[in-house]
Amino acid sequence: MILSASTALEIAILVPLVGAVLIVLAGRWPNLREAITLTTAIALFAVVLRILWSLTREEIIEITLIEMLPGLSIAFHTEPLSILFALIASFLWIVTSVYSIGYMRGNNEQHQTRFYACFAIALSAAMGVAFSANLLTLFVFYEVLTLSTYPLVAHKGDEAAKKGARTYLGILIATSIGLFLPAIIWTWSVAGTTDFTPGGILEGHMSGGLATLMLLMFVLGIGKAAVMPMHRWLPAAMVAPTPVSALLHAVAVVKAGVFAITKIIIYIFGLDFLVEVPEERILVYLVGFTIIVASVVALRQTNLKRMLAYSTISQLSYIVLAALVLAPLSEIGAAVHIVAHAFGKITLFFAAGAIYVASKKTDIPQLSGIGRRMPWTMTAFAIGGLSMVGVPPTAGFVSKWYMIAGAFQNDNYFVLAVLIIATALNAGYFLPIIFRAFFDTEDVPPKKDHREAPWPMVVALVTTASLTLLFFVFNGPVVDLEYGILKGPG
Repeated sequence: MILSASTALEIAILVPLVGAVLIVLAGRWPNLREAITLTTAIALFAVVLRILWSLTREEIIEITLIEMLPGLSIAFHTEPLSILFALIASFLWIVTSVYSIGYMRGNNEQHQTRFYACFAIALSAAMGVAFSANLLTLFVFYEVLTLSTYPLVAHKGDEAAKKGARTYLGILIATSIGLFLPAIIWTWSVAGTTDFTPGGILEGHMSGGLATLMLLMFVLGIGKAAVMPMHRWLPAAMVAPTPVSALLHAVAVVKAGVFAITKIIIYIFGLDFLVEVPEERILVYLVGFTIIVASVVALRQTNLKRMLAYSTISQLSYIVLAALVLAPLSEIGAAVHIVAHAFGKITLFFAAGAIYVASKKTDIPQLSGIGRRMPWTMTAFAIGGLSMVGVPPTAGFVSKWYMIAGAFQNDNYFVLAVLIIATALNAGYFLPIIFRAFFDTEDVPPKKDHREAPWPMVVALVTTASLTLLFFVFNGPVVDLEYGILKGPG
């Protein structure tokens, strides 16, 4: 029996939840537990591919579970941006699961069953975010994603982990309840609906100044996008194990934030409406400020994971900035950078975790000469770093190309200046690490003659580094798919 499209959409959200239950039941048998994790991840990716197949055949998939009031319902649908996010999250869950097996065992981590179960619940929430048909559904699953990742951030259980997790939860809940939810209620009150609609739903319902205020509430209320000053949760969460950092930075959490903002700009406000709102430039300046300042802070870091955290803050704002340029090519650039950043940044965090497991090194000055001991890991790190800079032949070059082309479309020289300055800053903190790893001599010999991390970790980081390179050549299908964004759902 062939799985129907509507059933596939329902299963995409249920599969990780079923997997979480089975993981808990198999907690006493590590091999079985991890086999269930991998099987669930593969099954989810297969289901998302089935949904993609329906979209390529222009099949409309819409499901309404509950309608509480006119214009307020829990509902799901598919469109190109949703499929892109779902494909990234589901595929990278497979790779991250392989990596996690090597990391959690190699580092003798405690509470591994809880870790895998919460990870699965977070992926279910990510699927709910991806396929949300309206703002209310998006909000519900956005909150589930926050709550399910809290135990992961606090995983180590020490005081630093608890403090970082409190900061993580506090900022994300405060921003969503204090700004995101009121913006949703305001949208419903003026438009009578919160449905994601081609061309937007707000034109004719509010003036430019009020629209800018509402957009500001959305951008700052979706704290997972980490636009300053709502960014502090992200560096605080670096106390978590590296696979969790990969989840936060590449697989689900931050991608849910920038995905939500991009979707709101396109399907709630509409590009044509925002073009007529000159006050919208205020947000362009705020996001540009975030890109530059986060890059400067990253330049000053000595801890590798904290440097990567601030790099993420900057790179996320690239996506928001591209969406706010309101040019067709820049919208494509925003969507493509979701992919490019996912592959590149997860590679970087995988490499950081491999370095820690193999050598217990966490600071950048300690990395002198490590490329000769861990050539696979540091080559992958170099590829990920060059992608963040935007150097060919990496994925980051493709997305920056579209962003720059979009800025030229709108003669937006502020955005061009931001991209140029940020690229120089990115080079300023990634290239010295690469040089240090391969060309410097070790200042302090390691306590033991370490080599590469356990093979599942190496396989995972080599896979994502390879995808970072392959996307430079084989980006056509993603670009073609994302042209459908401008057409809207269905």
